Amino acid sequence: MRILSRKSTIPYSIIATVFCAFVMTLGVILANRAHAASVADIATGEHLITLHDGGRDRGILSSATTLRQAFKEAGIQIDPDDMVEPSLDETLIASHYDVNVYRARPVTVVDGALRTKILSPYQTPEQIVDHAAIQLQDEDITIVSANTDMVSQGAGLQVTIDRATPFTFVLYGKRVTAYTQGLTVGEMLTQKGVKLAQNDMLSTPKSTPVTAGMTVELWREGKQTITEEADVAFETEKIQDADRDLGYKDIKTPGVAGKRTVSYEIEMKNGVEISRKEIQSVTTKEPVKQVEVVGAKLPTPMNPTEAQTLGRQMMLDYGFGEDQWPCLYNLWMRESGWKTTAGNQSSGAYGIPQALPASKMASVGPDYLTNAATQITWGLGYVKGRYNTPCGAWSSFQAKGWY
Repeated sequence: MRILSRKSTIPYSIIATVFCAFVMTLGVILANRAHAASVADIATGEHLITLHDGGRDRGILSSATTLRQAFKEAGIQIDPDDMVEPSLDETLIASHYDVNVYRARPVTVVDGALRTKILSPYQTPEQIVDHAAIQLQDEDITIVSANTDMVSQGAGLQVTIDRATPFTFVLYGKRVTAYTQGLTVGEMLTQKGVKLAQNDMLSTPKSTPVTAGMTVELWREGKQTITEEADVAFETEKIQDADRDLGYKDIKTPGVAGKRTVSYEIEMKNGVEISRKEIQSVTTKEPVKQVEVVGAKLPTPMNPTEAQTLGRQMMLDYGFGEDQWPCLYNLWMRESGWKTTAGNQSSGAYGIPQALPASKMASVGPDYLTNAATQITWGLGYVKGRYNTPCGAWSSFQAKGWY
């Protein structure tokens, strides 16, 4: 038997076209069947997951409760550095999910002389740089390219950062750290959209090259209005704890300074501010009060030296500054030597502050004859009420010999 063969006269291009059309039609039919099957199976708790992985699409049916479980059952490998959207541990409740898998690949981030190598699944250069824990300024430029040094860097991407030049910009009195890709001061102003008015003056010509760390000042000659932000100091509330020794302090609620915007009318001449007047102030953020627990347990001094230590601490707690201590020390050293039982036989003055008569100190406590804390408390109140400060009382004593 002879088998006769004959070379087909149909062009291969036509055969290929027909074959591709057949495959595509078969794919649509199978996809429709799979979708129909999935619709039929949804009642059983299954989910149709369409996986987009590096340009390849794949569909799976799964009754898993998370993507991680579904991928494990389907034998789909996900490395720890890969990124999946939605997340692997998201609970599956819908009937259909479109899932994107971004595979991590080696990336070298070039930041000047610094080279950082990471595995990153992110797609944009900004995301990649952020993943490398490198901070970008808005004016910095990122350039993505293939690694050029395959020997040392291997296959992957290279992200090069073109850093903007940092400089100090004093714009109508407000000093900020700014960045620019401009090569000259004029280009910097153009990039930042700054247009000079008739009375505006620059500290340096527009043709000056921009260099790192330089200062560029822009001001307006004559009177003008500027607005600045200022801190608002927080108050401090002190809660005295009688079970804690003096000097103890525990901050329960840290204070936070508030913010206010202040508008000034200023006058400039040759780049120098010659006058300033506040014309408006608006609080934009209220300060948070600081709450402190302070020790209020008073020791019982046994001698003048211990009484001095107690007196200094009580003076500070009373609200006087450290600068007032030398005055108070000298005042009561001259009056009583800081002795609780010191008495003046001629006048009848008594105690550390030399109260006249001694019974005045009974308003603080019945132990005024022997208790240093009682005597000091009364003495501080007397000094505050009559002389405002210990130094005021000390000055009076020096002038008259008494206070």
